[in-house]
Amino acid sequence: METKIKDRIVNYWTKRSENFAQLRQEELHSYMSELWLTEITKYLPQRPCKILDVGTGSGFFAQLLAKHHHEVDGIDLTHSMIEQAKLSLKQLSDYNSKINFQVMDAENLYFADNTFDVVISRNLTWTLPNPQKAYSEWYRVLKPQGILLNFDADYGNEQFYQTKIENLPLNHAHRQVKPTLMQECDLIKNSLEISSKIRPDWDLRILKQLQFKDVFADTNIGQRIYKHQDKFYNPAPVFLIYAQK
Repeated sequence: METKIKDRIVNYWTKRSENFAQLRQEELHSYMSELWLTEITKYLPQRPCKILDVGTGSGFFAQLLAKHHHEVDGIDLTHSMIEQAKLSLKQLSDYNSKINFQVMDAENLYFADNTFDVVISRNLTWTLPNPQKAYSEWYRVLKPQGILLNFDADYGNEQFYQTKIENLPLNHAHRQVKPTLMQECDLIKNSLEISSKIRPDWDLRILKQLQFKDVFADTNIGQRIYKHQDKFYNPAPVFLIYAQK
């Protein structure tokens, strides 16, 4: 059953990978990069880190962090997303040696215990069939005192297909997505157990059970990141989850 839903998820994001990658590249070269970097660097050690970007997609966080001297492994379950990430990397020869992109399941990591200083993720947890297993794996691969930064939203409360398109900015990315794909996204999302959870409360409870320390959520970050209703705008209430091993 879990394999079947993962195949469905991969199939969905394969269809969206090219347009998704284009938007993320535009975001990387926009004012949004500094907004994201400001939020992330609040929590990073004042030294180059070894970072795992889980659900890297087309590599937005990985490229942003490598540009600022960190060594990054970017992983994603969708092969076409990783291909898009590698394509975009060819344009960034000044720091591409600091990034390694590969296809990998966020719930079943190949890395050894205690490998990374930081595990970071954006808009991934809501797509996972077994997010508790993913959190357990992320704990395992973090070094002692390592940091988890998870940027997500309670997308289980959103219905993408039913969102009124006229409420979105004219150049918003979702205006370019076929309604059938938005409907498919809802069908997948609604089949996942995490969509029935109250978030981020559920996440915080699970992380504490896994022995993470200093666990907290910042539920105001979306207001700081998404100040403008433009193509990058996310109307969902974004949160940051911080935890330390």
